[in-house]
Amino acid sequence: MVVGDFPIETDTIVIGAGPGGYVAAIRAAQLGQKVTIVEKEYMGGVCLNVGCIPSKALITAGHRFEQALHSEDMGIVAENVKLNFEKVQEWKGSVVKKLTGGVEGLLKGNKVDIVRGEAYFVDENSIRVMDENSAQTYTFKNAIIATGSRPIEIPNFKFSERVIDSTGALALKEVPKKMVVIGGGYIGTELSSAYANLGTEITILEGADEILGGFEKQMSSLVKRNLKKKGVNVITKAMAKSSEVTDNGVVVTYEAGGKEEKIEADYVLVTVGRRPNTDELGLDQVGIKMTDRGLIEIDKQCRTNVSNIFAIGDIVQGPPLAHKASYEGKIAAEAISGEPSEIDYLGIPAVCFTEPELATVGYDEATAKAEGIEITAAKFPFAANGRALALNSSDGFMKMITRKEDGLVIGAQIAGSGASDMIAELGLAIEAGMTAEDIAMTIHAHPTLGEITMETAEVALGNPIHIVK
Repeated sequence: MVVGDFPIETDTIVIGAGPGGYVAAIRAAQLGQKVTIVEKEYMGGVCLNVGCIPSKALITAGHRFEQALHSEDMGIVAENVKLNFEKVQEWKGSVVKKLTGGVEGLLKGNKVDIVRGEAYFVDENSIRVMDENSAQTYTFKNAIIATGSRPIEIPNFKFSERVIDSTGALALKEVPKKMVVIGGGYIGTELSSAYANLGTEITILEGADEILGGFEKQMSSLVKRNLKKKGVNVITKAMAKSSEVTDNGVVVTYEAGGKEEKIEADYVLVTVGRRPNTDELGLDQVGIKMTDRGLIEIDKQCRTNVSNIFAIGDIVQGPPLAHKASYEGKIAAEAISGEPSEIDYLGIPAVCFTEPELATVGYDEATAKAEGIEITAAKFPFAANGRALALNSSDGFMKMITRKEDGLVIGAQIAGSGASDMIAELGLAIEAGMTAEDIAMTIHAHPTLGEITMETAEVALGNPIHIVK
């Protein structure tokens, strides 16, 4: 310990101020704990600054531009539609600024002490926080690690001005003429769709048989079809081999169908997954158990093998979703306060903001059958819904998974306009132990997309009104 570094005491220290960390800090403070939160870079984490929020802003801008150019079938013809991408980026930045400023205000409003710097564990009750100019020791009764993740860099695609990650893709100063996207998962397909709407010629290289492997094929195929309508070239079973940066772009070499091919682009965007930020925290100093992938092992209360240290979000098992991190943050804060809270992932939804939007919660057909659950899989098309037709967004469907013996709702999948918002009702149904009959008997306003949920429940009961049985 350096001279003059007198330890500062706190009840709970939270490392990382992303959607897991800041939520954990606020809930812990609400429960009477004296809380300190440490953040080395962004208040609001990757999600609010260079992830979920700015990407959805860019996706919205892409939708608006594409609709302005192509609404002839609705009798709307616009001339001389122009894109000021600098202004788009300014607007995106203003959205981010409002939210990140709001997070800092919420933390201060809940009397959470905010500390800037990098945290390193000294022992199981103290950390050192360092910035460019100083170092300070903090002692604590409990700690919550919420350090998130970073993009994976792959061999022969070292990040540079032309080989970019999602952060770089969101910060481009101009709309590229051509872009190669390596990885057809959530991030790759969302950003491909956004830039295709803005006029970029996109090629997606995906190593697996299909894009969006986390969703049922009948869902991802709708997205694939829509991408192709936009002129996106989707190449599956493709292996990206190397990149060569030129004076004004990049040449990507890949292998597909037994042949080696080359493609030129302005940029190559690498979106092949994320790596947990657990390697520079000094976790070995306190003997925290890790998996081979660098994830921290936790129990049902997010507690590590060191009883007073908890871990949440992208650094623990499960999908790297912001709302999962927030949920785990509340569980950890409540566990520290002695409450019997435990994690239950069945009701956690996954959403992809493609065209159409995709959303899933609970069981799908395959996982239910794999567990030997006898189910009914009821399906209702968006094309039979008045609001979807009036929105000119009739592509898609909802599927509801119910237990055969009693009609209990155990899962749902939605592909269609507004899926990201609609999935919440199905998550609530699962959490509340509702049946298809409970949903069918709930009066849904007309005309709304929400009626699709009611109609799907009626299909599950065998009494559909707006499709022929």
